[in-house]
Amino acid sequence: MDRLTSLPDELLYHILSFLPTKSAVVTSALSKRWLNLWKLNPNLDIDDSVFIHAEDDGNKGKREDIRQSFVSFVDSVLAMQVDSPINTFSLKCVTGIHPDTVNRWICNVLKRGVSDLNLFTDFSHEDTEDDSYHLPKELFFSSTLVKLRITSEHCVDWWWHGGMVGESFSLPMLKSLHIDSGLIFCGEIEEFIPSFPALEELRMASMEWLESDVTVSSATLRRLTLHGTGCENYVNPISVSFDTPNLLFLSYYDLVAEDYPVVNMNKLFHAVINLIVTDKQVKRLREPNNELLLEEEEDDEEGNVFVHFGNVVKLMNGIQNVQILSLTADTLEVLSQCCDTLPVFNNLKFLGITSDEDRGWQAMPALLKNCPRLETIILEGLSHYVTDKCGDACPCISREDKGSSLRSCPVKRMEIQGFRATMKEMTLIKHFLDCFPSLKRLDVVVEDNVPTQLRNPELSKCVTEMFDLYNKLYPSCSVELMVSPFLQNKWREQGHI
Repeated sequence: MDRLTSLPDELLYHILSFLPTKSAVVTSALSKRWLNLWKLNPNLDIDDSVFIHAEDDGNKGKREDIRQSFVSFVDSVLAMQVDSPINTFSLKCVTGIHPDTVNRWICNVLKRGVSDLNLFTDFSHEDTEDDSYHLPKELFFSSTLVKLRITSEHCVDWWWHGGMVGESFSLPMLKSLHIDSGLIFCGEIEEFIPSFPALEELRMASMEWLESDVTVSSATLRRLTLHGTGCENYVNPISVSFDTPNLLFLSYYDLVAEDYPVVNMNKLFHAVINLIVTDKQVKRLREPNNELLLEEEEDDEEGNVFVHFGNVVKLMNGIQNVQILSLTADTLEVLSQCCDTLPVFNNLKFLGITSDEDRGWQAMPALLKNCPRLETIILEGLSHYVTDKCGDACPCISREDKGSSLRSCPVKRMEIQGFRATMKEMTLIKHFLDCFPSLKRLDVVVEDNVPTQLRNPELSKCVTEMFDLYNKLYPSCSVELMVSPFLQNKWREQGHI
């Protein structure tokens, strides 16, 4: 303890920053040197779970005395620190504290120059208006805030509330903004992004557009994560544009927009795209002459949206410089509408595809043919919906040009996740080995949480023997069945390995 006590205050503050504030307060009993250290600690981590232990009565957090005890503790900590500077304030509060109390604490640390603010809140329904949480207005005028993270079980009315419309707000130092809540009402994103002139990272999850025409514009953004639910009542946006010339990372989950008029992302390095479609939309997309069919159904609230799904190629054109690209099964289904116009991804080295038994691979051949420098493919699952447009990426449909898109692809490594050991999967794996000319490594991953026939001793033995055979038949490619330690031990006991 003497060695620890002899350290400079700045280092002790750093050590205390790794402790919840309640634990840091307890250190005041160690010695006179530690008596007031916590009071000057510029990093506060307040977690109400310290007051409510797992072994306690499950209803304890709802009792008024516990809530009041937590409020009194936080009030006393902030009062004892008086006006000392603060760098980081992390607050986890799920015991039903009133939003006004939480906002009072936020205002306290804002006045003291907080630069990193992390809020995790959950309010009771009777304490909030319209079932949403309104951030304090003072937050939007901070000249010191650099990082802001808000996680809430409630809706977060992020921008439009309490007379804020038309007023000018600015957080000139803010570089990182994360909001993850039950639902985010972000207002017109064109209005609030310019208020953050230094913003480099933006994450908004469970987001709903309030306007059907959207433009995300920022010259400073480097990382952008938008996980949305379309417009109100899950309606597809009319248009979504991205004017983000310096963006390096994009994670975009949303209902498909009818158009993507501007996609300025020439520096983009890594993209994760999930263009969400419903089963009903997919069924109609697969109909012959679906455009004519849909034009005849103008009374259907979803009808005319499908006519414009081909415009998603504009989004693909805008991200064609990426080196890492991950696409969901829904996205691959949507891309089937623009196979003939897909751009060439000259820089793409890593391609990730999530498969689903209800979504097709119609776009896979066109995609592989347009990736002349592809090195790695990760397939999360092999099950997919078989259509007459499956192409030659799989052996599901017999055709003369079987395997041509694979033979033109220079991929060297492939990983297949979620392997279930079905006959169809084994056939597809052999198809890959036969057709990818440059393949040097194929890893097939068995996951504990995925139903698999490998739990059958006889079948597991047969599969492992088949993989041994693959390594003999394809000596230029290392083929490995990768299983968890649990399954390895089980197979070893059964004598299969």
